[in-house]
Amino acid sequence: MTQHSPLIIDVAGTTLSADDRRRLAHPLVGGVILFARNWQHRLQLLELTAAIKAVRDDLLICVDHEGGRVQRFRTDGFTHLPPMRALGELWMDDGQGSKQREGSGALRAMDAATAAGYVLASELRACGVDFSFAPVLDLDWGPSTVIGDRAFHGDPRVVAMLSRALMHGLLQAGMANCGKHFPGHGHVAADSHTEVPVDRRSLAAILKDDAAPYAWLSSVLTSVMPAHVIYPKVDSRPAGFSSKWLQDILRTRLRFDGAIFSDDLSMEGARRLDGQLVGYTDAAVAALQAGCDLVLLCNQSLGEGRAVDELIDGLAAAGAAGRWQPSQASEARRVALLPETLPQPWDELMVQPAYMHALDLLP
Repeated sequence: MTQHSPLIIDVAGTTLSADDRRRLAHPLVGGVILFARNWQHRLQLLELTAAIKAVRDDLLICVDHEGGRVQRFRTDGFTHLPPMRALGELWMDDGQGSKQREGSGALRAMDAATAAGYVLASELRACGVDFSFAPVLDLDWGPSTVIGDRAFHGDPRVVAMLSRALMHGLLQAGMANCGKHFPGHGHVAADSHTEVPVDRRSLAAILKDDAAPYAWLSSVLTSVMPAHVIYPKVDSRPAGFSSKWLQDILRTRLRFDGAIFSDDLSMEGARRLDGQLVGYTDAAVAALQAGCDLVLLCNQSLGEGRAVDELIDGLAAAGAAGRWQPSQASEARRVALLPETLPQPWDELMVQPAYMHALDLLP
């Protein structure tokens, strides 16, 4: 069987348990996603990430660390990054107001976005974290509270330019990027964590606005996370379970060749397919069959973590039964997200001129 490690799982606490180690050693597991509960301080985080790599050095250690209200590590020296909307507001400021500096607001905002990406990635990497699910490419249409100030702007051109700048900062620190939530979550008010949002716009309207940044950024995006949103004029399934969205549109029409992550399979938007409540294994198989390379299951390791074990065993059985085919291309996309350079140690980073300059550029 072709080696393919599509599962991204979580761990329960601030150290690895025997169950955590057993799960992370499984060949179907390709990475781990960390949360605030996995954090006490920098030394503890560094010890945790080292312990994960000691199980398997090819595991991708991930986190949702965007800035603003979505930032898992906030103490013991971690910079409080601004929400992405602050960069969009700086763009619109056009160099006026209390934070006026030489140059237009748009150019200052791009410089600040690059700085934010560099600070974000260099601090995480100094603690052994490989990858953050950032940036958000959703447009700020107004109704979505789950997106809200996580979005740069309501204009797809501004979103594309600022996100490209932020990706450049990530790259400077040796980190890949993840554009989310394809083709766009900002137009719907419902939260896909607890509901199944439905966006009734036409494909043409979505491609013109929300999905436009994905086309413009196809040469620099290294990964994409689709939305748990149904767009019924395109497909009856949420985008992350739709081959029309992932294969026909994202891969073929928009020419994206990086990794595709499912969003969290424990979210309500992932649990109902074709009107039926499905289990984690069926959801994972559906996402992989639709075109995802990697699937996330979050916050299920707590307690005995039975859901994680059920997913690992269920996906192994599904593979043996031919319900999904391991993909060498998918595995190559996963491995490509691992950093290729050594991180800067924290104490050295704190006095690095590029890092200090980046801090000064943040809004």
